Amino acid sequence: MKSSFTKKVYNVVRHIPKGKVLTYKDVAIRAGSPGASRAVGMAMKHNPDPTNVPCHRVVASDGSMHGYSPGNGVPTKQEKLQNEGVMFVGDKVDLDESRWK
Repeated sequence: MKSSFTKKVYNVVRHIPKGKVLTYKDVAIRAGSPGASRAVGMAMKHNPDPTNVPCHRVVASDGSMHGYSPGNGVPTKQEKLQNEGVMFVGDKVDLDESRWK
């Protein structure tokens, strides 16, 4: 059974548009718990529906990518983001260009 917070997290992530990302902290803030970045990470780790809750669009506050279960992990996450038009600088997301405002 999902907690109320987890449901809020999934609702936030569900609305991140293709080609944009949010950080774990951004999601925590939008879900009403600014200090819950790690809990957002756990919710993403246990996401039962990545088709409708695009957890690949959530990245670290420095634009780096951590843990991703589907495919080949982080390389798959990066590939998916690049295919959606997310901008990168090296192996990190360019948050100035690709963060959802």
